[in-house]
Amino acid sequence: MRSIKVVSIAIFALALATAMTAAEENTYIGAAKCKMCHKVSFASWSETAHAKAFDKLKPEEQGNAECLKCHATGGSADMPGVQCESCHGAGSGYKSMKVMKDPEASKAAGLLAPDEATCRGCHEGAPHDQPEFNYEEAKKTGLHEFKTE
Repeated sequence: MRSIKVVSIAIFALALATAMTAAEENTYIGAAKCKMCHKVSFASWSETAHAKAFDKLKPEEQGNAECLKCHATGGSADMPGVQCESCHGAGSGYKSMKVMKDPEASKAAGLLAPDEATCRGCHEGAPHDQPEFNYEEAKKTGLHEFKTE
C-alpha cells in the first residue's frame, strides 16, 4: 500500500513539474491568433483603451521598457497594446482546440485567469498620473465579456 502512495505522489509531482515547465516555456503568439477562435471577444477588446494603450505613448516612450511593460504585450513594441496575453499569459502552450476546450488542461498549459491583482499590476503604481482604479467598477465596463471564474 505504501508503494502505491509513493508512486502516486511521484506521478503527481512529475505531472505538476511538466505543467509548470510548459507554462514557463510559453511564448507570445499575438492577439491575431487568439482572434481565430475568439472573434466576439477580440472585436469588443479591439475597441477598448487596452487595445490602444501603445498609441498613448509619445514616440520617445515607445522604446522605454518601463512604459512598454504596461502599454505593450510582453513588454515588446512588436506587440503593441494590452493584448489577450497581457492578462491571460503567453499563449503558445494553450492555443490548440483540444487544450482550450478543457479548462483544466488550459490552466495546466499556462492559461491565466486575470484577477484584481493582475489589473492592479498596471493600473496602480505607474510612473505617470492615471485615474484612480476601481476594480469592481472596471468589471462592469464589459471588457470583452469580462468574467471571473
